[in-house]
Amino acid sequence: MLKKLPLAVLALLFATHVCAVEVLLEKAWVRATAPGQETAMVDLQISSAQAARLISVSTPVAASVELHRMSTDNGVMKMREVKQLALPAGQVVDLGEAGLHLMLLGLKAPIQLGMPVPLTLKIQLADKKIISVNTSAEVKPLVEIKADAHQHHH
Repeated sequence: MLKKLPLAVLALLFATHVCAVEVLLEKAWVRATAPGQETAMVDLQISSAQAARLISVSTPVAASVELHRMSTDNGVMKMREVKQLALPAGQVVDLGEAGLHLMLLGLKAPIQLGMPVPLTLKIQLADKKIISVNTSAEVKPLVEIKADAHQHHH
């Protein structure tokens, strides 16, 4: 029994560590783009079991990715780059609702329905360790037509 105890303790410590660094990416989406369009916006939800920071994002479909915050100043919509994003422990950060989004800059080809849009997020944990988390964004149609838009009333 005593020989098995160290293994059980080690297994428990490992399980706790994995849970502590868990970062969850959900609902990532991007709209399809028109030919010649060089940018696209990505929304997603991020949550981390422990306090962390989003420090960078990359994708093979674009030359670069930036995190942007949209705001209105004197009636003028402005978009500014944000270098890092705090991820409070146990809270979901919804980029779309927070006025934040990822901008894919320098698209290498148009984004089309059914194509994969892989994303790699670099997350810095509270202990300064940097991890990579991968996801893929769903591609939504360039234009959404509401279901009742085709109904005509006479």
